[in-house]
Amino acid sequence: MTSAFGPLVVIANPHAGGGAVGRNLPDVDRTLTELGLDHRVVRTGGPGDAARAAREALDRGERYLVAAGGDGTIHEVVNGMVQGDRPVDPDAVLGLVAAGSGADFPTTFGLPGDVVNACGHLAGKNLFDVDLGKVSLRDTDGRSVVRYFANVAHAGLGAAAVARAARMPGSARTRRFLGFWSAMIRFRPGALTLRTGDREVEVRAHDVVVANGQSEGGGIRISPRSWPGDGLFDVLVMTGPTSDSFTLLPKMYRGEHLPSPTISEWKVRAIDVVPERPWPVQADGELLGWTPATFEIIRRPIRIKI
Repeated sequence: MTSAFGPLVVIANPHAGGGAVGRNLPDVDRTLTELGLDHRVVRTGGPGDAARAAREALDRGERYLVAAGGDGTIHEVVNGMVQGDRPVDPDAVLGLVAAGSGADFPTTFGLPGDVVNACGHLAGKNLFDVDLGKVSLRDTDGRSVVRYFANVAHAGLGAAAVARAARMPGSARTRRFLGFWSAMIRFRPGALTLRTGDREVEVRAHDVVVANGQSEGGGIRISPRSWPGDGLFDVLVMTGPTSDSFTLLPKMYRGEHLPSPTISEWKVRAIDVVPERPWPVQADGELLGWTPATFEIIRRPIRIKI
């Protein structure tokens, strides 16, 4: 048997979630078999592997791709499915299985975090067309690049925390914690120019959140009113002291930090972020490069299995 969209190609990062994804892959395989879903599993070994696996599968005529892992795995698979702001295959479908990793994007759709129930959502025909974010920036080698993202991007402190976390020891949760504190202590607010349409604003800020989805960082509801199908980003400009990132954190987990006098809220289709000095940029928990950066909404190039 197979699904309505053909055999599944499960693209998995076995190291995600501190190795939890690798430990859960046998459960993924067994559950899909019990559901009668034909599938094969591709294990990734390093950066870029998931994007290449996704593109190769589409080139082979396979159209049902499943990202098994965290938001970083979803990020790569999405970048393998889209080129030139268009889907490589308009009939392609993306399934999501957290498989023990901290994947926040699936929670926007109410998809479960456990393997058995998440795999159950891979059966059937229910689909939802989602928007993606597109960011144009300079990568860490100074080259102009374009990347797509499904969930949440940051320019500033949030990206600095991701950069520092990547150099920390321990589990993913420990690295996030240490990276956050290290970045908060060191990062300094600066002058920032924001441009959208004919509007230009100059502010002093320490972080710009560009949200397509709602949650990040293992359950932080950073942008609780975002919806990845409305054709708009929810942009949060953090204009208070960097210590706000700590003092507001309990409210952020509950999605109760908005409105705030130190957070400027925008709804836009595109925005240029130009700090006075280069800021790091991350999306879906992946460090991408440096500002100046332009963020744009791409309308519904991906179909999510829900």
